[in-house]
Amino acid sequence: MKTICLYFQVHQPMRVKRYRFFDIGNESYYYDDYLNESVMRKVADNCYLPANDLILSLIKEYGVRFKVTFSITGIALDQFQLYTPEVIDSFKKLAKTGSVDFLAETYSHSLVSLKNDEEFIKQVDLHREKIKSLFGIEPSVFRNTELIYSNEIGAKVADMGFKAMLTEGAKHILGWKSPNYVYYNAINPKLKVLLKNFKLSDDIAFRFSNQGWNEYPLTAAKYVNWLSNLDSKEETINLYMDYETFGEHQNAETGIFNFLKDLPKKVFKKKNMTFSTPAEVADNLQPIAAVQVPHSISWADEERDLTAWLGNDMQEDAFNRLYSITDKINKCKDKKILTDWKYLQASDHFYYMCTKVFSDGDVHSYFNPFDSPYDAYINYMNILSDFIIRVNAAVPENVTEKEVATLAAIIFEKNTQIEKYEKEIKRLKETEKKITPKSKTSGSLKRKTTSANASKVKSKKTPSSSKTVSKQKTSTITKKRSSSKKV
Repeated sequence: MKTICLYFQVHQPMRVKRYRFFDIGNESYYYDDYLNESVMRKVADNCYLPANDLILSLIKEYGVRFKVTFSITGIALDQFQLYTPEVIDSFKKLAKTGSVDFLAETYSHSLVSLKNDEEFIKQVDLHREKIKSLFGIEPSVFRNTELIYSNEIGAKVADMGFKAMLTEGAKHILGWKSPNYVYYNAINPKLKVLLKNFKLSDDIAFRFSNQGWNEYPLTAAKYVNWLSNLDSKEETINLYMDYETFGEHQNAETGIFNFLKDLPKKVFKKKNMTFSTPAEVADNLQPIAAVQVPHSISWADEERDLTAWLGNDMQEDAFNRLYSITDKINKCKDKKILTDWKYLQASDHFYYMCTKVFSDGDVHSYFNPFDSPYDAYINYMNILSDFIIRVNAAVPENVTEKEVATLAAIIFEKNTQIEKYEKEIKRLKETEKKITPKSKTSGSLKRKTTSANASKVKSKKTPSSSKTVSKQKTSTITKKRSSSKKV
């Protein structure tokens, strides 16, 4: 009896805006809200909502026989709540069916498992709490960012109380062995390891609509026949892929939704096949051997290593600079800084800096807001420079940092006052412009009134002055006459 383990990854990063060198110290909001909302709306309409509706209808049709599993990053959940809350509601409906499980992972979809154990545990606990609060499910299986795994990481996950962990069934790890069995961690055998069958997974995720593929078109009937014809001793077929495969990477016109709709029907026609969640696989199947992974692997690219995120000097520099402030972050109480800390850790920021030639380049360019890896690096480092200034101001540790923090506070206060005064000056100027035309009109009216009054005064003065002159003349004549009589 074979069981099919369908697992879908859901993630969207908080994409950052163009951030220039001269923005450092002046602008502390880093995100492109318009782009983030546009992407979330687009993917929700193309993938999350129609795919969730389809899965819900399949569960109603087949009951608990049909099962799927999701892991949704904390950053994606934050954006669903902000931009598309109906997506959260649709996942809640699935959670209530009993046929859908949710996995734990890092809240930030980060690479922290490679760098800092304490921060790794914090992020996992934060994500666990988020999943439980939204969906009422406490995850018992762990999925690390990009399926990154090693012996040491697996041991840390076991110490956190998980019973199983997902990772890539990489060729260079398995050799001749098959991914279609359960394995266990080489350091802590209590942790069961479920390996992705990358060939069968990628047939759906990457090759489904490729008309140059010799198996095109891929139908559910053909695919299930492949699964049925696998070695009868093999126990689990782990099909792991991005949820955006349905409707986004493979758009609806390719027939991807019809494929998903027909899949359980074709499976249940076979007597030797079922569906299971990773938790059920871990409970029902026993591991056959340890899987030795001394160096970290992932599910990315042909190499299945870490070079997509940490393969060049730019990525290494940005990664190390970010985590150099971890100790200060642990002392910080500023909620805005802590939120930015979560969002700036997303592995996507380092992914955009990758300079290697990709075998799956279309996926690497998926909603990439940058023209080149160098643009991505410069932009991120500008943001990180400003972020570090804010962290140092919030948690100063020496005299110099305290002085810088004090000066930064003074400069901020001065800038705030300048902005306030500039707004007031602008307001007064606008008020003056509105008042000036009226004052000119009233002034001209006053001048006209004054001149008119002056004219009246002149006209009044003229008769009286003539009377005075005539009186003077009469007086003079009278005087002359009286003097002549005396003589």
